[in-house]
Amino acid sequence: MRTCLLLFSAAALTLNAAPKIDNVLVRMVPPGPTSLIGGRMDQIKNTDPYKKLVAARKLPQVDQFAEESGFDPRRDVRELLYATVPSGRVLLARGTFHMNEAHLLKGGAKKISHGQYTIWGQSAGEGASGFCILDSTLAAAGEVAAIEAALDEWKSGTHSAAQPLLARAKSIDEQSPIWGVSTEVANFLADNIPRTSSGIDFSKIFRGLDDTWFEADPSRGLHAEIHGTTAREQDAVNVRDAVRGLVGLGRLSVPQNQPDLLRLWDGITVEQTGRSILIRADIEQNLIDKLVEMLGRGASQRIVENKPAPWVVVR
Repeated sequence: MRTCLLLFSAAALTLNAAPKIDNVLVRMVPPGPTSLIGGRMDQIKNTDPYKKLVAARKLPQVDQFAEESGFDPRRDVRELLYATVPSGRVLLARGTFHMNEAHLLKGGAKKISHGQYTIWGQSAGEGASGFCILDSTLAAAGEVAAIEAALDEWKSGTHSAAQPLLARAKSIDEQSPIWGVSTEVANFLADNIPRTSSGIDFSKIFRGLDDTWFEADPSRGLHAEIHGTTAREQDAVNVRDAVRGLVGLGRLSVPQNQPDLLRLWDGITVEQTGRSILIRADIEQNLIDKLVEMLGRGASQRIVENKPAPWVVVR
């Protein structure tokens, strides 16, 4: 899931302001979501960070999935919506999907029937993962129980489960290609942000935040904001100081022959007001190569170490 997550509008929602999301994906979100993360892959795939950090790298798990299923998430997905729900995690996708059933069966995939739909996975039962292609434009992947909940919502649900979270996302730029909102501790960011090549790890910071939202635009450099609150004001002060401390360590780790990296670290700022935290990253286009170099080593290591994505059939 994390790998495919690095690979992140038909209808606008009737909210004053919020990210634009394909209405079909919104209608598939199961009841009780605590996190939503969206990605407009048709925009993201054209950006330099994506091309340099993801598209140019060999990703064996994704390559295997593409060969066995008949579609490549890096090429065939137009929009993604990831949801954390009581039954697990599910990634909903719009794009162009052509399933290769013969390859799936040959690879040992098993069919899991759910009403009129077929979920493909390695096994059934608690914790099992797989994917389902509903039609040539719509797919779902993740934990089987969460996929089943999404299919049930799509078939006969009220289609309003996503609205409470999206109401919290009104400050997000509706054109933002990457965004997220959560009522939980920001574990998604903590689990997936890579360490830099110098070993500096920002992930621990996000475990101190809850009720978060973020947005990112990698189209012209990298512009991102992460907003969150903490349980107590002192906790927010601690998070602020931790961010400033890590940025300071980053500046100290800059080699003397690469002074332009100082401007990269200067692009990361933090503001604290009461229990609220705002972390900004504003990285210039000409520093993207340096950013990719910093993140690339850590990202590659995580791809090797992480469990396969829930839609990848494991032999």
